[in-house]
Amino acid sequence: MIRVLVADDHALIRASFRRLIDSAPGFHVVGEAATGAQAVASAARDRPDLVLMDVRMPQMDGIEATRRICADRPRTRVLIVTTFDLDEYVYGALRAGAAGFLLKDTPPAELIRSVNVIASGESLLAPTATRRLIQRFVSPPSRADGLGIAEREREVLVLVARGLSNAEIARSLHVCLSTVKTHVSSLLTKLGARTRVHLVIAAYEAHLV
Repeated sequence: MIRVLVADDHALIRASFRRLIDSAPGFHVVGEAATGAQAVASAARDRPDLVLMDVRMPQMDGIEATRRICADRPRTRVLIVTTFDLDEYVYGALRAGAAGFLLKDTPPAELIRSVNVIASGESLLAPTATRRLIQRFVSPPSRADGLGIAEREREVLVLVARGLSNAEIARSLHVCLSTVKTHVSSLLTKLGARTRVHLVIAAYEAHLV
């Protein structure tokens, strides 16, 4: 049973998410939070596997709450829930350790699929939205050759940033899936990245895409 914490300052949204998640097989909402501070406290108390985190909340915003939860509970995955066009802080939340983000107008079936993706240990990469977000808020590009990665790793990083899955990267580079997984794991280690989302950020900062 995947334990979920819902953090949003709007009671109606929390209730909607709770009903939807509790109705999905294998999921159970263990807590709700109306502020970032409550989210941090609830994460410590209820030990969720996954947190649905709003960005704009009183007392403590979702960015700081995400940073604290990821620091205190590395195995807890944080999925940012945002209106996207209005939230100019999502990039900071990803840098703080969030595993991905989705939009508040996401259809129910897609939301459950997204929660499954994050809970399984993957990152949620909606390629077009992710690129738009990072292009808007990314820091000035740095030198790609300063990343300290091999040429093949660089090729894999570019394809990850373009939103390709491991299987799609393997087909594109004509290598086996295990080789791609090895390269992705190496990139995560070398670039100090928690998730594939952070690899995308690194690729944009290095001006590779």
